[in-house]
Amino acid sequence: GNYDYPDMAKEAGEKALADAGIPYSAIEQACVGYVYGDSTCGQRAIYHSLGLTGIPIINVNNNCSTGSTALYMARQLIQGGLSDCVLALGFEKMERGSLSAKFLDRTNPMDKHMEVMINRYGMVAAPAAAQMFGNAGREHMEKYGTKPEHFAKIAWKNHKHSTNNPYSQFQDEYTLEQVMNSRKVFEFLTLLQCCPTSDGAGAVILASEDFVRRHHLEKQAVEILAQEMVTDLTTTFDENSCIKMVGYDMSRLAAKKCFEASGLQPADVDVVELHDCFSANELITYEALGLCPEGKGAELIDRGDNTYGGKYVINPSGGLISKGHPLGATGLAQCAELCWQLRGQADRRQVPGAKVALQHNIGLGGAVVVALYRMGFPEEPRLHVRAVATSAANSLEGFKSYAVFKEIEKHLQEEGAKLVKRIGGVFAFQVKDGPEGKEATWFVDVKNGNGCVTNESGISLQFQDFRAHPRAFFKGKLKIAGNMGMAMKLQTLQVAPAKAKL
Repeated sequence: GNYDYPDMAKEAGEKALADAGIPYSAIEQACVGYVYGDSTCGQRAIYHSLGLTGIPIINVNNNCSTGSTALYMARQLIQGGLSDCVLALGFEKMERGSLSAKFLDRTNPMDKHMEVMINRYGMVAAPAAAQMFGNAGREHMEKYGTKPEHFAKIAWKNHKHSTNNPYSQFQDEYTLEQVMNSRKVFEFLTLLQCCPTSDGAGAVILASEDFVRRHHLEKQAVEILAQEMVTDLTTTFDENSCIKMVGYDMSRLAAKKCFEASGLQPADVDVVELHDCFSANELITYEALGLCPEGKGAELIDRGDNTYGGKYVINPSGGLISKGHPLGATGLAQCAELCWQLRGQADRRQVPGAKVALQHNIGLGGAVVVALYRMGFPEEPRLHVRAVATSAANSLEGFKSYAVFKEIEKHLQEEGAKLVKRIGGVFAFQVKDGPEGKEATWFVDVKNGNGCVTNESGISLQFQDFRAHPRAFFKGKLKIAGNMGMAMKLQTLQVAPAKAKL
């Protein structure tokens, strides 16, 4: 429609500045990414909405990894000590329909990639990108026995996640059957397993540690622990493998370098935003990033280790499949989502206790950017902390019910994952008549991750399933509001009264 790229860029840019609490005049350089548009769209997008301060504005174009390429450049400017505060902005106003080449009178940058696919599987009249990634999935099925359902399960999971994301282009949930029976795009890839055509923008402000301290932004600053960009290797082309051709080795090397640089390993990661332009690419990427061994992607899916309650929450935003994929914005949207997750601001899609986040953004032709994030100043009190702060705990020890909740917490530590599967609810307990007539609220989260007991609402209240006002906790004198079915499940928490007397 008439919502053009300068409008989208204005909205994303203004929101990023507001989030950082700084004026545009504090920005020293800007790296702006887009794929479709004439030269210098970056300037036009910034000039009349954010400001005309004469700063360097560099336009970036790297296919589907354009947004994270802008981010990578901005980080390098800060890392190298050349700037203190840089804006990374990305946007895309796309044409309807699948991606196509614009310049037909010169070499197509993907010609050698296509050649690999043609050598292996030939070419048919289907969208080129869907064929390339679809054939990589087909190769995975031949090599490792993966089934079409596994790819469909990924799309089903991402559509389900998107129902909690107001920023997602599509927020509809589908059954696995609906995903598998939607219109075929190529081979096993159905429409609901492909990212849609989308317009959109994303913006991120990067700053040096000095700048963060000067502007007192420690509470919200997210640190890029490691970030690597890798381009194609000889193996992309010389093995006639479609899995390699769509960037498996680039992704693997970028992830390996990130883990080495940060001293972390895949098991340390809590939340992941990765490039699921097609369900097939998400599955291959699990293996490339080291989230599971090569060839074991299907098992990771069957274990539920890619969603809430599993080992990793992958694409809590809904991923490109439901959120959309405006090329220049995608890498920055991934970054924004992970910042919200780490700060505890992701609302209904919050990954509980998320401390380490992994981003993966790939563009064929090619480039991949992988990054690891965590809060930059963990010692600072956070905006929304999930764990009980010790000071808060001390003031609550006088409550007779304190011991009960300690006991529940212990129970969750021992078999939290099992209880979360069985109960799947968040309980709020308002306890009255405490020491000096004080009141306190405990939140028992048996819905996310392995569950937790906390005194800070964080996100719990937004989907509070049930509230209880216990004067006498387990004596049947419980006043209950909320979901009665949930209330009945309370006894599953089985606190032995002997251990905790009220």
